[in-house]
Amino acid sequence: MDLYDVIHRRRDVRAQFTGAPVPAETLDRVLAAAHAAPSVGYSQPWDFILVRDPELRRAFHEHVSAEREVFAATLTGEAAERFARIKIDGVLESSLSIVVTYDPARGGPAVLGRHAIADTGLYSACLAIQNLWLAATAEELGVGWVSFYREQWLAELLRIPAGIRPVAWLCLGPVTHFEAVPDLARHGWRSKRPLAEAVHTDCWGDAPPGQS
Repeated sequence: MDLYDVIHRRRDVRAQFTGAPVPAETLDRVLAAAHAAPSVGYSQPWDFILVRDPELRRAFHEHVSAEREVFAATLTGEAAERFARIKIDGVLESSLSIVVTYDPARGGPAVLGRHAIADTGLYSACLAIQNLWLAATAEELGVGWVSFYREQWLAELLRIPAGIRPVAWLCLGPVTHFEAVPDLARHGWRSKRPLAEAVHTDCWGDAPPGQS
């Protein structure tokens, strides 16, 4: 696929996983693409935990379901009705999961380019996630980012060392299809923001610098 096709075809997959296995060579290509991401100070602060064990995945799914209820309790009216229709994870249906972590000590103590903006290390891990996601889409694999979890709980589940932060639990695997419209837009949770609203020139808004 053309790069732009991949970017616009990519979806946060929940319900379309088939559970079919991912060939080892395909998984290697996807992980290699993630590992090729740019990083502040060439620190490469990410690690990838492949989660295949059914019991670990089931335990995580139960935790996610409990956190879903926590969020649902904050909603009322139409928002509550819309959320009730939205599937938030494919942990059990996907072929495997990949947990991406961030190690702030990697490349330290002096990480070139991070002294003024500490979060550049975290941004680097997110770039690896985006590379992984686009590569997976090019391989006709779906990816779903699950964010209904408590970081400390997940760290304990997967025995992640102290100081290393779990950034994302990603469900991965073959899918029946990619939806033409993102799930949250299809379910009326949020509509797409026009590009024109997000683009500014020289300053925030339309006024030239120094003018109001």
